[in-house]
Amino acid sequence: MAGLYHEGHRALQDAFDTRRLADRMEQAIVHATFTEADRAFIGRMPMFFLATVDTQGRANCSYKGGAPGFVRVVAPDTLAFPNYDGNGMYLSMGNLSQTHEVGLLFIDFERRARMRVNGVASIDLDDPLREAYPEAQFVVRVRAREVFVNCPRYIHRMEFVEQSPFVPQEACETPVPGWKTGAWVADVLPAHDPARDPKREVL
Repeated sequence: MAGLYHEGHRALQDAFDTRRLADRMEQAIVHATFTEADRAFIGRMPMFFLATVDTQGRANCSYKGGAPGFVRVVAPDTLAFPNYDGNGMYLSMGNLSQTHEVGLLFIDFERRARMRVNGVASIDLDDPLREAYPEAQFVVRVRAREVFVNCPRYIHRMEFVEQSPFVPQEACETPVPGWKTGAWVADVLPAHDPARDPKREVL
C-alpha cells in the first residue's frame, strides 16, 4: 500500500504527531482485495456515498441507493453497481468516465460501522451484469486500490424504516417521481422516459 499518503497528509500528521499512528493504521487495516467480512458488509448495504473528481480537480459527492445487495463484489479486487435513472445530469458518472478515480463510503447506521473503498472505476453500457439489475442504464465496476474500515465513534445511530418505492424491482412497475411531471421539464424529457406515460403511477 505504498503511496497512500502524500505531502498534505504527512504535513498534518506531523503537525499533530500522528505519523507513526497513520503508518500503523495503513499496515493494519488497509488492503486491496475484499475479505469475506468485507463482502458480507457490502452485501447488506442498501446505500453508499460516491465521491468523484473531474479533470479540473473539482469534487462531487452523491448518494447511491438500491435494494440490499445492489453493490456486488464480483472479483477479489472488484465490485460492481448499477446506475439507475436520475436527473439526467450525470455529474458523478461523467466525472468517473473521465478521471476514473472514485471513493465509496458505506455506512451501517444501525450497527455503527463504515467502510471505505477507493479505486479506479469504469462504465460498460453492455456489461453482462446489467441483466441482473432491472432498469439499470449501465453497470459501473470499481477495481479497488484501498479497502478499509473506519473508526465508528461519530456515526449517529439511525434505524432503517423502509426501502424507497423507486428502487427498481423484478416484475414491478417503478413509479415516476413527481418532479418529472412538472411543466418546467415536460418538453425536455428523454423520448422514452416513463414520465411521458400518462398511465404511469406518480409519487
